Amino acid sequence: MGAVTKCPPVLARVFRGPHVESVHRGHVAVCDETGRVRERCGDAEAPIYARSAAKPFQALPLLLAGGEKRFRLGDAELALLCASHGGEPAHVAGARALLTRGGFRAADLECGAHAPMHEPSARALVRKGDAPTALHNNCSGKHAGMLLACRALDLPSAGYTDAAHPLQRRIRSLLARYAGVPESRITVGVDGCHLPVFRLPLAGLATAYARLAAPRLAGEDPPAAAARARLVRAMTRRPDMVAGTGRFTTDFMLRGEGRWIGKEGAEGVYAAAVLPRRRGEKAIGVAFKIEDGSARPRDAVTLAILDRLAVLPLEDRRALAAYAEPVIVNARGAEVGRIEADVPLASARRGAR
Repeated sequence: MGAVTKCPPVLARVFRGPHVESVHRGHVAVCDETGRVRERCGDAEAPIYARSAAKPFQALPLLLAGGEKRFRLGDAELALLCASHGGEPAHVAGARALLTRGGFRAADLECGAHAPMHEPSARALVRKGDAPTALHNNCSGKHAGMLLACRALDLPSAGYTDAAHPLQRRIRSLLARYAGVPESRITVGVDGCHLPVFRLPLAGLATAYARLAAPRLAGEDPPAAAARARLVRAMTRRPDMVAGTGRFTTDFMLRGEGRWIGKEGAEGVYAAAVLPRRRGEKAIGVAFKIEDGSARPRDAVTLAILDRLAVLPLEDRRALAAYAEPVIVNARGAEVGRIEADVPLASARRGAR
């Protein structure tokens, strides 16, 4: 028989009445901008697909190519490049405007179509008798940004979703650099929107987010530092374009007022960065993966981790209580249970706390 694999720790418990009905297990990595793992839960080196948490890094080539100025991109447009948006009218209009600025059409998007994740917007489409298009896809902003990057870099736009396309090779190299992971260790699958999806150690994703939010990095040239700072600023100024109405990521960043960023990924992935509060302090990156792929406990786990790290003030936790302590309701709207997140973080020098 092979070796028995140890189960990951429980990160959240789902109660029905007074009793635990289900649990969600997973792995957590907390790293600073040097790449040091400060805290962990489970296996900080567990390989995971970054999914949509990679979007800020997928947007970088456009900014590095001077796309912000060339295509007249403001906070809303830059935030949409990093979005898993709800398909609300503002998101659809924003993606269409991005395409127009590069001389593209919705038909050039290779992400496929799906109904808006924002239910009122989806119902509005049905009432009008309209079918969803690729513009409603939650990744349409990212795809539109990649088409603009192809234009700015004088690369072919055809096949821009192929892992061998020059733009995708640039993105993979950038992610490897910020994650502190050899490019050879980053393997590639196909994401839900047909783009390459990157598989890397969880600590690499946490390190990448810490470096995304860091004021300066050793050996980094000024344009690269300016590009990542610009994306962070856009995300914190327009979180409504990164996610949308009634979404945790929107409310989380609104409440942070520039103190942190966050980005969800499919299959139970979340990544966040806490910006330095004072000179000499290092940026902190957090990344976790819910083993069963569920998004259900993700918001609560995010806030529980930041609470453990003592970077979530009590007033912010209270303001985000609906996400920190979500309730479960039945078909009649009656409260029948709750989700409790408790993340036993540990460092290399201490036991769980």
